[in-house]
Formats: sequence, C-alpha cells, structure tokens
Amino acid sequence: MIPQKIALITGGSRGLGKDMALSFARRNVNVVLTYNTNEDQARQTVKEIEDLGIKAACLQLDMAHFHSLDGFAQTFSDILDTRFQCSTFDYLINNAGMGQTVPFTEVTEAIFDQFLNVHFKSVYFLTQKLLNSMNAEGCIVNISTGTTRFSNPGYSVYASMKGGIEVFTKYLAKELGTRNIRANVVAPGPVETDFNNAAIRSNPQLKAVMSNMTPLGRVGAPDDIGSVVAFLCSPEAKWINGQRLEVSGGINV
Repeated sequence: MIPQKIALITGGSRGLGKDMALSFARRNVNVVLTYNTNEDQARQTVKEIEDLGIKAACLQLDMAHFHSLDGFAQTFSDILDTRFQCSTFDYLINNAGMGQTVPFTEVTEAIFDQFLNVHFKSVYFLTQKLLNSMNAEGCIVNISTGTTRFSNPGYSVYASMKGGIEVFTKYLAKELGTRNIRANVVAPGPVETDFNNAAIRSNPQLKAVMSNMTPLGRVGAPDDIGSVVAFLCSPEAKWINGQRLEVSGGINV
C-alpha cells in the first residue's frame, strides 16, 4: 500500500487555511494544521477532516514569536511519530498571517517588525528548519497577495513582506530542485473572510468596489483558493515550479 501523503498547513484552522486543509483531505492527504489562539476552532476543523476518513492533527504556532520555531519543529516531529507513525512529510503550506490596514506614514517600527516576523522571517526559517523532514518530490506553497501586483492604500508593509516571499520562493525552487522539491506562490485577490478584522465582509461599500474591479463581478470566497493550493501539490502539477499563480478572479486585469 502506498503511504498517504502529509501536508502541514500553517494557519489552517479557519478561512483560507481551513479550505486548504479540507481540499487536501478530499485528495486523500493527511493534514497537520496550526492555529494561533483559537484551539477550539482548530479542533473543529480537525474533526471535519477526520469525518472525511483522513487523519489530522492541530498544533499551536504563533509566527510573531520567532524564537518559538525550534520548539514547534520538535513538536511537529513528535506528532508525525505519534499520530502518523512516520518521521517525514510531503507538503508545506506557509499560509499563517495577520492583517492590518496602515497608511505608510503611520507604520511604526513595532508594526513593521511584527509583519516582518509573521510574513517573512518566520516563514523563511520555519521552512529551513523543516526542510530535512520533507520527502523528495514534495512541494512548498507560499501564500502571497494580489497586492504585490497592484497597489492598495494601507498595505505597503504587508505587500512588501509578501514581495519578499515571492522572491524567496524562486530561490527555493532553484535550490531545492536537486531533491525534486517544488516551490510556488499562490496570490489571492480580495477574499471575504475574517482576515484583517473581516475588512471586506464587514464593509459592504468596500466589497462592492472590489467586486466591480473584478471581471467576474464578485470578491473571492475561501473555496476559490484551497483547491488551487492542493492542486499545486498534486502529481498533475508536477511540472509547475517557481511560479506565482494569482487567484483573484482577474481583478485589475
């Protein structure tokens, strides 16, 4: 019997990450997901995955606390052993993030450093720390944003960190190719979730503006994104590497 693959999805308990987790489960891939503060929500997502007949587990991870990464890597290794009876995994989805709309002139060093840790530094080094546990022919998907292509006021610090992630992903693709590990970027456009204090969901005017900027006439939903991430890790996408795939409904095309 061919062993089931395992995906680690940071920030996988809700929103886009939850849909990614369920999309992997529907493809018969076991899932480890992380959460920051809401353990109950994470456990509910685990239950939904297990109801599909797939193994799952959740672990706490705060990407803002850079020095917690070593402890997380050890905990992840332990859960691979105890829950999945193995020592390696296949797919790393760097999805965990935070949102805040801050005009450039109001960005403080503290805000900058928090975004740096969550969206770039911790992603960079978590990937490095877990790399030796990744199987050959694995895949890394880093989540970016449409705002690295088009500008949205208040997103200068967020989009700048995501721009760094997009460059980083190209280097991963280049340097990990000898192990047949692929790396790609998925860049969502505006999606109606609770991200950034539910900025789109709680603001009908903003939602209408964003919808009118998209040829399909709507903003995104979580289930527009998760299946694309799962696809990029599948055998069908084995020749897609080092690419940025924007999943935005064609906004600002």
